[in-house]
Amino acid sequence: MLPKSRLIRNSVVALDGFTGFTPVQSRLVQRIMGMAKEVIVTAVMDGREENPYAVRGEQQLFYLSKKTAADLIRLAEEEGVPRGRDVFIREGKPLAGQGSGGYEGEVRWVEELPRFAGNQEMQHLEKYLFRYPAKAYQGENKAIHMIEASSPGEEIRQICIKIRELIRKKEYCYRDFAIVTGNLETYAAHVETEAEKFDIPVYMDYTKGILLNPFIEYIRSALKLVMDNFSYQSVFHYLRSGLTGFAREDTDKLENYVIACGISGRKKWSSLFTAMPEGTGEEELASFNRMRLSILEQFVPLMERGTGTAGEKIRALYYFITENRVQEKLAAYEKMFQNRGEMSRAREYGQIYRLVMDLLDQIESLLGEEKMSMKEFADILDAGFGEIQVGTIPQNVDRVVVGDIERTRLNKIKVLFFVGINDGNIPKNTGSGGIISDIDREFLKESPYELAPSPRQQMYIQRLYLYMNMTKPSERLYLSYCKVNNEGKSIRPAYLIDTVKKLFPALPLARPEQRSFEEQIESKKAGMDYFTEMLRNYAAGAMGEEEERKFFTLYHIYRADKEYEEETRHLVDGAFIRYQEKSLGKKLARLLYGQMLLGSVSRLEKYASCAYAHFLQYGLSLKEREEYGFEAADMGNMFHGVLEKFTGKLQENGYTWFDFGEEDADRILKETLEEYASAYGETVLYSSARNEYAIERMHRILKRAVNTLQYQLKKGSFIPENVEVSFTMAEDLESVNIALSKEEKMKLRGRIDRIDTCEADGNIYVKVIDYKSGNRKFNLAALYYGLQLQLVVYMNAAVEMEKKKNPDKKVVPAALLYYHVADPMVKFDGEVTAEELDALLKKELRMTGVVNKNDAVIAYLDGEFTDKSDILPLERKKDGSLSVKSSVINEEELQEISRYVNQKVKEIGTEILEGKIAIDPYKQGTDSACDYCSFRPVCGFDGRIPGYHYRNLGEMGAEEVMEKMREKNTAAPLE
Repeated sequence: MLPKSRLIRNSVVALDGFTGFTPVQSRLVQRIMGMAKEVIVTAVMDGREENPYAVRGEQQLFYLSKKTAADLIRLAEEEGVPRGRDVFIREGKPLAGQGSGGYEGEVRWVEELPRFAGNQEMQHLEKYLFRYPAKAYQGENKAIHMIEASSPGEEIRQICIKIRELIRKKEYCYRDFAIVTGNLETYAAHVETEAEKFDIPVYMDYTKGILLNPFIEYIRSALKLVMDNFSYQSVFHYLRSGLTGFAREDTDKLENYVIACGISGRKKWSSLFTAMPEGTGEEELASFNRMRLSILEQFVPLMERGTGTAGEKIRALYYFITENRVQEKLAAYEKMFQNRGEMSRAREYGQIYRLVMDLLDQIESLLGEEKMSMKEFADILDAGFGEIQVGTIPQNVDRVVVGDIERTRLNKIKVLFFVGINDGNIPKNTGSGGIISDIDREFLKESPYELAPSPRQQMYIQRLYLYMNMTKPSERLYLSYCKVNNEGKSIRPAYLIDTVKKLFPALPLARPEQRSFEEQIESKKAGMDYFTEMLRNYAAGAMGEEEERKFFTLYHIYRADKEYEEETRHLVDGAFIRYQEKSLGKKLARLLYGQMLLGSVSRLEKYASCAYAHFLQYGLSLKEREEYGFEAADMGNMFHGVLEKFTGKLQENGYTWFDFGEEDADRILKETLEEYASAYGETVLYSSARNEYAIERMHRILKRAVNTLQYQLKKGSFIPENVEVSFTMAEDLESVNIALSKEEKMKLRGRIDRIDTCEADGNIYVKVIDYKSGNRKFNLAALYYGLQLQLVVYMNAAVEMEKKKNPDKKVVPAALLYYHVADPMVKFDGEVTAEELDALLKKELRMTGVVNKNDAVIAYLDGEFTDKSDILPLERKKDGSLSVKSSVINEEELQEISRYVNQKVKEIGTEILEGKIAIDPYKQGTDSACDYCSFRPVCGFDGRIPGYHYRNLGEMGAEEVMEKMREKNTAAPLE
């Protein structure tokens, strides 16, 4: 292209600010020499040398400049371009008879360097920095300053304070300042943060990678999706890249649906979505299917085009990008950022498409015919993306330039801040030196090939960059270092600090962060940091009288400022935050719940556990995202469902719980379990080998449960009257239809797993059994606090139903029991027979709960009970009386418990409709309402914040609980 350029031909080309040229750049300069009328190149050298071109060793300060000059002279000779007359600028006055030193050139003498006019310190620094022998400066230090800070962040903060101070006092402009460092990666974030606080406009002169750009994420996630065959993670990584065209809310809804239904793999994404989890409507399902088809259409180019060579993959990827109109979407982003005034981001989006296309072209030209897998292709692309850097240009004229000592070129700078002068930054770590050893370098030194600088050469080159940067400012130079790094590790000052101290022995070391806070507040925004810290100390009571006076001065300043008034109020509220119990109010609660409060006993227990958790779950209807899987809760649902259906199938096959055989029970159970499993949770139990094993495990557990339940029934006189008894639709049961006031009512919904009855002595005895997949124990104290109401509410409902069936007979509660559906492990010494093992397992599976203390009732429950029952929580002492290990209660106490629970249910219902939503989780011993609460991220409960506390429930014995229940019943008798 260059030979065709009309601009270059016969023009004057000036190259300024270059320290050297790469081999490619050297060839370009050589071509320009042959075409242009004149080429002028500036170089930094020591004009005091007799022959500045003499190259005496790479350790010389200006070795790189001299080598560059020698290379340019050689290139000019090779191109056949005559050399013009060189111009040398020397400081001082010519001596009599002094010539040009044996080389052609014009010498221009200046008394002192123009940019250092009247600045003796900077002139001294320029003359003696990295020169030997060094000469100490004897005058007063006004232009050069040295700063020590505790950390990189504090270092930058103090520099921002100094910039604001100099602008205020010396009438500088922001463009008169520059900040340079040997480690921009460490300091860039600090500069951007602190400069924003001090309202200092900065231009960060650095290139940044593009790996986090949405376009790169779009390509990488698309390839990952193909490689992973539409896995859940890869699909939604792609959908959230920002360039797919789907709204975020729609993507969130689709993700919830996919997780709930366990959709993963191309086969499932290619099939029509038909599953409808709870809460999914027909219209929403149709929307999901439209999104599914759109995603599949987007991937047609990648899925169906050639996949053999790298060239075929690149063409498929290019077609994928163009078909999805990515370039238009990137242009829209660029325009959006331009409108927002974020020009650096707009420039990034303006360049990204071209840079990626160039990378694809390069890969095709180098590897187009190479066969490779999709993973290899993706790895090559990732390596290429990692090398792409995007630069920015300054967006305004008056700004502080921030850059690297090697990359950044400064012009007309009055004040320079050189930060991070620590070991590791100065000299910069140069790495291992590459694959060529020092011996190889010596061998190749005389070859015509240009080698990259060795680590030693790079150290000498860095020294030149240090000299050039430190001699740039015309008025002031600030050198700073810190004592610890970002990780809090101690670091030492670099050798440069001692070098400067030798040149300026009287140079003081400043520690500006130790100044009073009044001297450091240069902007209101930055002052908020001091205010926040002082507010924290004041709230903690760790502030003296003088500090308190300063704090209130700051407080009144910010509180009176309209810009900071609201932020100040929020900070004060945060510092003195405490939880205060609030209520919805009766009116709002009625709007939320209605006059008829519907709910299960579990809902009441949730309220007793924590009123706020109840509000979140039943008031706001918050719930955890439904996930496709089979967990412990699902197993409990399966147990309930299978046992209910098993009872029905027994009747269909002409059996009762007393007369089925083991083989018949196993056959019926398998049939029931298979039916239930095939319909449960969108066939989740057949989705993996792990879940299919769960079916086998459940069969084993249920088989044990069926046999044990039959054994327990046969030992007593009770007959299963009803299973899965629902009282949801019962309108005439007072125990579940409760009047809370003249206008408000509560209706309880639920199912009783099993009701057994025994008719004897003219009485109807009732036993209620609740199946549990967890090993739950009946606790009278927990019942008193409202945490275990279920069994008693079920018994009250069962008794009331039996009374309606048998109005002329007395109905007596016999037992309230839990049966743990499990396959327990037993311990024994030595060998046991099958019969002994079966007996041990039956004892492990004996029911828990509470039993009527009446001996006649106990006999009806377990006719073989003598010393220790293997079906009930009963034991006898040697004298025949029941031991303290027996969980029994007399009929009068059962009546008290029944009355108390009815009163407790009414009390809880009344409080719910009054709008009480206090964050008051209970704590009893080591257990608390927060242990497994799914709402912990929502409620914000924190015991360290005043006002938040657990509702500690004391441990009580059975007698104490009964006494308290009697007191409550007496104080508030049932109507």
